[in-house]
Amino acid sequence: MQYALLIYLDPDTGSDLNEDERRAVTDEYLAIRDDPRVTAGAHLRPVETATTLRVADQQPLITDGPFADTKEIFGGYYLVEADDLDSALEIANRVPALRTGGAVEIRPIAMM
Repeated sequence: MQYALLIYLDPDTGSDLNEDERRAVTDEYLAIRDDPRVTAGAHLRPVETATTLRVADQQPLITDGPFADTKEIFGGYYLVEADDLDSALEIANRVPALRTGGAVEIRPIAMM
C-alpha cells in the first residue's frame, strides 16, 4: 500500500542552526529518501512563494501566498510503499521536523 507522509513544520525552525547542524538535518532527510520503501519526496520552497487558486462567483481568484496564516506550514512530503500503517509510521518517525514541534500526517493513497 502507498502512503503519503505530509510534513508540517514551524517556518522559523532551523533559523538558529549553524551550517554544520543544518547540513546534519538535511542529511537525515536525504537518508529517509534513500530508504528503498520511499518512492518519491520533495522539500517545498518557502510559503511566501506559494500561489493560491480559488473560485469566487464562478471566477478564478488567484492570490499570492498560502491559503491561511497558520502556525505550521506544509514543508514537504514523502511517498512510501509500506506493508501496513505501522511500517509507514516507522519511516515517518525518522522525520527531523518531529523533534522541533512539527508533525507528519500519514495518509493512505487512494488507488483508482
